[in-house]
Amino acid sequence: MTTLPLRPGRHRQDLIAARTVAVAATALVKTYGRGDAAVDALAGIDVAIPAGRFTAIMGPSGSGKSTLMHLLAGLDVPTSGSVVLGETDLARCTDAQLTAVRRDRIGFVFQAFNLLPQLTAEQNIELPARLAGRAIDPTWRDTLVGLLGLRERLQHRPTELSGGQQQRVALARALLGRPEVVFADEPTGNLDTNSGREVLELLHRSVHELGQTVVMVTHDPVAATYADEVLLLRDGLLAGIVREPRPQAIQDALAELSR
Repeated sequence: MTTLPLRPGRHRQDLIAARTVAVAATALVKTYGRGDAAVDALAGIDVAIPAGRFTAIMGPSGSGKSTLMHLLAGLDVPTSGSVVLGETDLARCTDAQLTAVRRDRIGFVFQAFNLLPQLTAEQNIELPARLAGRAIDPTWRDTLVGLLGLRERLQHRPTELSGGQQQRVALARALLGRPEVVFADEPTGNLDTNSGREVLELLHRSVHELGQTVVMVTHDPVAATYADEVLLLRDGLLAGIVREPRPQAIQDALAELSR
């Protein structure tokens, strides 16, 4: 596994200079159950997610990758250890504070598109901001709509959109609030090959052209090649990092994990 130099895009220089780590976990433990039935999904993991980069998380089933994403995103709380987003330790936040962090500082893209069927694409994109009472920057909104190829689809409802178009709407919704991190959980899982490739390219462009930080959980080695680096988990611990995420390098690393 070789180390690649940082490849800053046109709009990422200031962000990277200001803060090189977007979210970090230290000695992170997540235990489910008690006594003899206790299972450590995470066993004291240390991870630092770089700002302005596209990071993929991979590992065998049960390795803890989804649990790690949920803790980094404030969707769950650790048994012990810390998760720091910017300067905020999520492990010390109240439920109300975590809700505010998820609403105002984090974006989400999931395998299920989670669009409201009665709303248009435009209304779905703007819904979280309107519910939070946040002003919508029309210039930024138009930039996203153009980047994601949605300009001709804004008045369509989800049932009138393809799966790839629905995931683009979900991505626009996630990006509209300029979140510190976008977490994507198997974002191509419900898409055909072509639509999946388009969504991955858009995630990549959001990093390298818009300065976004993206963390993606995936089981797909091809999807992981769109990332700048791949974190490998095994048994709830960080087992390695692939800094040249090409298909063969990822396949070799995953094969090594299964030994």
